[in-house]
Amino acid sequence: MVNTLAQSTQRMSTTAEESEQPEIEVSEAASNKALALLEEESLDTDTAGLRLFVQQGGCAGLSYGMRFDTSPDEDDIVYEHHGLRVFVDPASIQYIAGSVVEYETGLQGAGFDVENPNVVSECGCGESFRT
Repeated sequence: MVNTLAQSTQRMSTTAEESEQPEIEVSEAASNKALALLEEESLDTDTAGLRLFVQQGGCAGLSYGMRFDTSPDEDDIVYEHHGLRVFVDPASIQYIAGSVVEYETGLQGAGFDVENPNVVSECGCGESFRT
């Protein structure tokens, strides 16, 4: 009688190199600002990162969301730029693949901005988009 061992495979987050999607880029200024904010929140920058996602909402249909997470989810794609880890879920990547995250300052204030090559239209205020 032959014994076979069942091998359990646990899906781990995918690194950017393993992903078939275009890279999500993060400018050095955006990385530096996000890393400073992570440290202010006492989060470990070796494991924590910026989560970038797309959600339903806004007058154009979709909007961006960002928040800090302590670690990636199992099925996330993980990008790293200038020491910042960026987590993107599989549902969001189809809308934001190839995007660049910038940090901008100006008369209207300061904040993170997503430059998305997949956008075909945006609402007047720039808060939502359609691909």
